[in-house]
Amino acid sequence: MNRKDIEDRIRKLPENLIPEVMDYIDFLVKRYGDKKNGKKKFKFDWEGGLVNLKDQFSSVELQNKVSDWR
Repeated sequence: MNRKDIEDRIRKLPENLIPEVMDYIDFLVKRYGDKKNGKKKFKFDWEGGLVNLKDQFSSVELQNKVSDWR
């Protein structure tokens, strides 16, 4: 499927459904953005988030706690 196929299908819709299509397109853009090939880049913004617990727990203990929290 390509953009022309999508445009052709949209043209066949009644005018009152166009706003619904636009809302769905906005949702998809917000959710996926214009990421290349639909792949999200992995972020490390969480890195160091548990540094204050390093003296209390080992990494294995933290992994077990995460499993309990799920």
